[in-house]
Amino acid sequence: MAGELLTLMLMAFALGMDAFSVGLGMGMFKLRLKQVFFIGLTVGFFHIWMPLLGIVAGRFLSSQFGTFASYAGGILLLILGLQMFISGIKGDEGSLLAPVGMGLFIFALSVSLDSFSVGLTLGIYGAKTVLSIACFGFAATILTWLGLLAGRKVQGLFGVYSEVLGGSILFAFGLKLLFTV
Repeated sequence: MAGELLTLMLMAFALGMDAFSVGLGMGMFKLRLKQVFFIGLTVGFFHIWMPLLGIVAGRFLSSQFGTFASYAGGILLLILGLQMFISGIKGDEGSLLAPVGMGLFIFALSVSLDSFSVGLTLGIYGAKTVLSIACFGFAATILTWLGLLAGRKVQGLFGVYSEVLGGSILFAFGLKLLFTV
């Protein structure tokens, strides 16, 4: 049991690092602490449901679907990063994909798609479902909060260029996802 918990926590931490990295870029929006809190909970929620869906689907689908999920996540991050980059260059005050509403949905979905892929594998190997999704949700929430808070600090240092930097981070991370599949 302890070995399985350690393994799941390491996997959850690795998956949550995506949320941390992307949160670093998204944190460069002018976010209030209440928004940071809500964004972290939303990402954690997605990191519970996506692997749960993956575990269920893993019992029925082939491993090829995991590659599709990684591509979809990379494309979503490219779009989000490009939009932030363009918005920052134009000097737009409000971004089309700010981390609220549909932008928050896209953000949370993009960083949790890889946990769907892992869920597929866990479903095939019969991992403990509740323990798995609890580890993933907890790690993603905490790491998202840390990334967003760090991004807020960087935003203050870079001023008007912070959205361009944030968009560049998201875009680069999207490229990394696409080229490491």
